[in-house]
Amino acid sequence: MNEEAEKLSGGNASESVVRIGNTVRKPWLENSATVQEYLKALHMAGVDVPKPLGKDHAGRHVTEFVEGVSAMDQLPLGQGDLVRLGRLIRRIHDASEGFSVPDTTGWNVLLPAENPNLMCHNDLAPWNLIMGERWVFIDWDAAGPSTRLWDLAYAAQSFGMLFEGQPVPAAAARLRAVVDGYGADELLRKALPETLGKRTAAMHELLKSSHETEFQPWADMYVNGHGAHWGTAADYVVRNQDAWRQALT
Repeated sequence: MNEEAEKLSGGNASESVVRIGNTVRKPWLENSATVQEYLKALHMAGVDVPKPLGKDHAGRHVTEFVEGVSAMDQLPLGQGDLVRLGRLIRRIHDASEGFSVPDTTGWNVLLPAENPNLMCHNDLAPWNLIMGERWVFIDWDAAGPSTRLWDLAYAAQSFGMLFEGQPVPAAAARLRAVVDGYGADELLRKALPETLGKRTAAMHELLKSSHETEFQPWADMYVNGHGAHWGTAADYVVRNQDAWRQALT
């Protein structure tokens, strides 16, 4: 008996995403085969990720549906949860060392890192973390070659809530909890404050340039509040670099 398809919402870049039973199905993209292999490798390494289930009869990308609530609805996370988050990201990065980085020629990474050397999720943010009996990052479609530093900077900025309107001491404490949980070494800690600014500014520039070239869905996102949010966030992160540096070192 065919199960009814339930349309899923909440994502900005995915179209025609549906839940059927305990699966999520979405359009098969050029990199979907690699993403399936990457998820399989992480799962085999003991990282809890949505199980990759191949391609269905309609040619769609299929993964396991994960029960829980979005971390976006739980913000701000407490210190203990942020430490746990940092540990989870570290496990993902460590397990990714065993996955060969694809040839970056022609690989469409929206916000490319300098000298990519690690396969990464590239969107480790509250809207992609499901919290319940399991903590699982979902929506791996943007996975691709990057670096620990670039991937961690985005996660730490978004989960740390480093954006305009947040008291700097509280944001710095959240940032430190994520990075402490990750177990970042001295070199990573020293590089993070500047990289936080670069990564946040890169997000704003992506939205701005997409608006100018009408590249969707980012073009619409730029005028629907995301452009303003990331513009002020970039200013906030750069303006308070000394606070981030003090918190991390």
